[in-house]
Amino acid sequence: MALGKQVETGHSRLTILEDVSFEVAPGEAVAILGASGSGKTTLLGLLAGLDLPTAGQVLLDGVDLAGLDEDGRAALRRRMVGFVFQSFQLLPALTALENVMLPMELTGSLNARTSALGLLRRTGLGARLHHYPRQLSGGEQQRVAIARAFAGPPRLLFADEPTGNLDSATGEEVANLMFDLNHERQTTLLLVTHDERLATRCTRRLRLAAGRLLNGDQV
Repeated sequence: MALGKQVETGHSRLTILEDVSFEVAPGEAVAILGASGSGKTTLLGLLAGLDLPTAGQVLLDGVDLAGLDEDGRAALRRRMVGFVFQSFQLLPALTALENVMLPMELTGSLNARTSALGLLRRTGLGARLHHYPRQLSGGEQQRVAIARAFAGPPRLLFADEPTGNLDSATGEEVANLMFDLNHERQTTLLLVTHDERLATRCTRRLRLAAGRLLNGDQV
């Protein structure tokens, strides 16, 4: 059954997604395009197990996310998934280094500090390790967020409008970094964006309109 999501609004039900069905192969980079309100972010939340569908199922590495409880879905995300958000989502009380170390520490990694140092230096932030988010520019914060996303290291990266809060020049630098790391680490990428130019860097594009998948194209 194709994926669907409805929510209750007073005495009626609002359909946010309907009849959405596709597969993503390991190592693929797929862009999900659509105007504001088309259902892109809702779809990403369902694919990541942050929300559950009202129809259909999401299989991640062969596991039906709806068959897991909340703790089980969180454990699967910690093991397999990285996130990059438009609003960075860094913890303000932690330094850049501590933000990147945190997901590795939560999974019991014994070399969290060494790995975090390497990632931050790879992103050009070797001199900003002990700065807090408020002391960093938007582009620097997103670089920290990308380093944190790859800290797992993840098999699947979800990126939700990763350049949406950045000027065009900074956004291009951040996009280059994300795609470079994704290529180096052979991570599967699902990118939600309204930016056609950014989407062309993916191997496949899917387009949503009014909650329905219109088509996909291969490049």
